[in-house]
This record gives sequence, C-alpha cells and structure tokens, in this order.
Amino acid sequence: MPDPTAVNKMFARIAPRYDLANRLLSGGADVRWRRRLVAAVRRARPRVVLDLATGSGDVAFALGRGLPANVQIMGMDFCQPMLDKAEDKKRRAGGSANLWFLQGDGMALPLADASVDVVTIAFGLRNMADRAHALREMRRVLPPHGRLFVLEFSQPHPWFRPCYYFYLKRVLPRLAGLITGDRAAYEYLGGSIDQFPDREHLSDELRAAGFSSVTATAMTLGIVALHEAAV
Repeated sequence: MPDPTAVNKMFARIAPRYDLANRLLSGGADVRWRRRLVAAVRRARPRVVLDLATGSGDVAFALGRGLPANVQIMGMDFCQPMLDKAEDKKRRAGGSANLWFLQGDGMALPLADASVDVVTIAFGLRNMADRAHALREMRRVLPPHGRLFVLEFSQPHPWFRPCYYFYLKRVLPRLAGLITGDRAAYEYLGGSIDQFPDREHLSDELRAAGFSSVTATAMTLGIVALHEAAV
C-alpha cells in the first residue's frame, strides 16, 4: 500500500500545475468522468456530501454546480497545498456558502458516525495507505441507505490494454514531467494503476467493507470505472 507521507509530499509538489496536467493528459476526459459522477450523485438526492481526497476541488465544484443550492458539500483532503489551491479557486469564483474545504485523513475521518448522506472519492482510493480501512471509515460516516461513489482508474478492456499501458508507462510520465516538472509523480501514477484491482475485485472489496447493492460502470474503454454502493 502507498506510504502516506510520500503521497502527501508528492501531491504538494505537483499542486501548482495539477489541474493543467489532468486536462492535458486525459485529453479532457476527466471533465466527462466528473459529469457522470455528479449525475449519479444527483439521483441519490443527498443533503450533505463529503468529497474525500478532494485535491484541488474539481469534483466538489462540479457537485456544487450540479446539485441543488441547499445541498451542503464538504471537500476533504490530507494535503494542505492541494486544499490551498481549492480555496484559491473558490475565492476567484466568488465563494459559495454551501461548499467548504477542510483537512482530514481518510484513515481517520474527523466526522461523526452517520453524518453525511453521500461520500464521493475520485482518483483517491488508490492512494489510501489501507484501502479496506478507508472503505470502512467511509461506511462509518454514512447512515443507513447512504451511498458511496468511487470514481477511479480501472483495468482497460483486454484488447486495449497494451496500448494503454504503453501510454501510461512510457508516454505519460514524459509529458507530465514537461508540464509539472515532476516525472516521478506520474511514474507512481502508472504503477498505482497497474496494481489497482479491476472492477470485479474492487466490487468485492466494497462488499467486504459492509456495502451492498454494488454496481460498477466502465468508461472510456474501461480505463475508468464508477462504483456505486449502498449502506
């Protein structure tokens, strides 16, 4: 499992150009993936949403735009430089009373039991030091019938796998190095995706953490999946 101290330092280093790198390296697909996530959350009709591993806040802001104005959205991350970037984006957008950011660790969420209706986590589950423990923490803060939405890299369709991993391991780190000045961070990205479970196995992990009604929707030739699970 990833070393949390190393992961925190890595995200602190790439925070200044993180958003630009995401857009360029995904070819803009990250915007479409977030739209699918927001649409799924909207169907759950939550009152309070926790966006865990919020990073620079892109998912939290998308939720703010896509959900009713009375829905409370909390963006949480353990990397303060990423949260600083999210706060700066919020200020430049004029602020929002129903959206706020705070520091917190997915291994020990600073929230009461059953205190949020929905938890979202986008491209952050791979970075948890103990995935099973993190999933149990997410379940703890959800009430009966609460829902978890996990947007995460997955294993692509078999025929596409060779091309994808060539890009992921040979091309992407070089491009990311030019954009962010930190090639090593994106070499870590490729390795973490390679070792991450496929849709079926992650669904099994969600059930083992106590979730039910688990579904997984593949997107973009299977390189990303949206998992939804109920308490």
